[in-house]
Amino acid sequence: MFADTAKIFIKSGDGGSGHVSFRREKYVPNGGPDGGDGGRGGDIIFEVDKGMNTLTDFRHRHKYVAENGEEGGGKRCHGKDGSDLIIKVPEGTIVRELNSGKVITDMSGENSREIILKGGRGGLGNMHFATPTMQAPRYAQPGKPGMELEVLLELKVIADVGLVGFPNVGKSSLITKSSNARPQIANYHFTTLTPHLGVVEINDGETFVMADIPGLVEGASEGIGLGHDFLRHIDRCRVLVNVTDAASLEGRDPVEDVKKINAELEKYDPALLKKPMIIAANKMDAYFDDGNSENPVDRLKREFEDKGIKVFPISAATGEGVRELLYYISGILAEMKEDVTVYEKEYDPSEAMEKELPLNIYKESSKVYVVEGARVEKMLGYTNLESEKGFNFFQNFMKEQGIIDRLKQMGLNEGDTVRVAGLEFEYYD
Repeated sequence: MFADTAKIFIKSGDGGSGHVSFRREKYVPNGGPDGGDGGRGGDIIFEVDKGMNTLTDFRHRHKYVAENGEEGGGKRCHGKDGSDLIIKVPEGTIVRELNSGKVITDMSGENSREIILKGGRGGLGNMHFATPTMQAPRYAQPGKPGMELEVLLELKVIADVGLVGFPNVGKSSLITKSSNARPQIANYHFTTLTPHLGVVEINDGETFVMADIPGLVEGASEGIGLGHDFLRHIDRCRVLVNVTDAASLEGRDPVEDVKKINAELEKYDPALLKKPMIIAANKMDAYFDDGNSENPVDRLKREFEDKGIKVFPISAATGEGVRELLYYISGILAEMKEDVTVYEKEYDPSEAMEKELPLNIYKESSKVYVVEGARVEKMLGYTNLESEKGFNFFQNFMKEQGIIDRLKQMGLNEGDTVRVAGLEFEYYD
C-alpha cells in the first residue's frame, strides 16, 4: 500500500557533561583544573532523496534518535560530538508539528537539506570556572538535553503535469507511452496505488515531469475511497490533464466523468480549477461508431472547448494523438513560471519548545517576587551561579526571557528580593 503520510518521533542527541579533574604531574603537585568540555549532541537532519517517491519506509520505523555527545575528559580533552542523524525523505515532503499541524519545513525546491532539531550543547569542564577566589572549582556544567518532537510527514509530489480521472481510464498507460515511467498496470479499479512520476522528453533536452495521480471516485473530496490520500498530490502540479474513457468501455459517459472529476477538484480546493486543464479523450482505438450516437470527442469539444479546455482524442495503447498532446502541454508550460509551490515555515521547534516550558511569575509580598517553573529550572540545571561567567549567563537569561520586564511591571524596585526556583537574590538595576 502506498504511504503518503507518516507519524514519527524525533529526538536530537543530549550534550555530554563537562568533566571535573585537576592537573596532577610530577613536580606539579597542585596543578589547576583541567576538566574538558562535553561533546555536542547530534542534530536531526532531513534530506531529500531523489530516489524515493513514497513514505513507506516510515511505516516500519517510528522513532529516530541522534547520538549523544560524550563526556569531557581530563587533561582538557573534549568529549566526542554525537553523530548527526540524517533522515531521507522524498522531494515534496512537508514536515508538520503533529499536534498543531503547523509547517516546520517543506522539502521542496531548493530546500533539499535542513536541520530540524539541534543537538544539545556540551557542558563546560571545570577548567572554565577557575577564578582568583576559587582556583580549584569542583563543578562542571552538565550537557544540555536534546530536543524531542512528534512530527507528521506529508508527501505532496512535485510534477509539472498531473493526470487525473476515474480509475481504469488509462492514466498509467498514458504515462508509460509518454515517458520513462513503467508502472504496473492491470484491468481493475485502483490498480494504481502509487503516484508514478515520469520524465517526458520533447525535442532535445526539453523535458517536463508528469505524475499519474491514482484514480479518484465520487466523494473523494470528502475522503471517500482513497480521495484525500491522493488529492493532495495535485496541489503542486502546474497543468492538469483530465483523462477520460471516450470509448465508454465500462458504460460510463465521458462528458459526465469530466464534470464529476472537476467537481471533486473544486470541492477539495477551488484554486485547482484555475490551473490550465486539458482533456485527453482516451481509448479511441476501441471506439466503435455505430452511426446512432454522436462522436464522444465532438461532445467533449462542444461542452468544454468554449470554456478554454482543449480536447485531444488519443489512444495510450497505440500512441495515436499522444505526441500532439505532449507538444501542446510543453507549449503551455513554456509560457508559465517554473516556480514550485513551497509552503512557508509556521513552526520553529527551538523557539516553540522554549516558550512551551511553564513559567510562573508572581508577587509574594510587598518586597518579595517569585519566579518558578520548568523553564528556569532547566536553565539553572546547566548554569554554575558561583562563577562570574555562569552568573552573567543567568542575568542575560532573565532579561532575554522578558522576566525582568515582567517583574518591573509588577512593581519590582532595587533592594527587593527575587526568589528564582528556590534561590534568593537581591535585585539591583
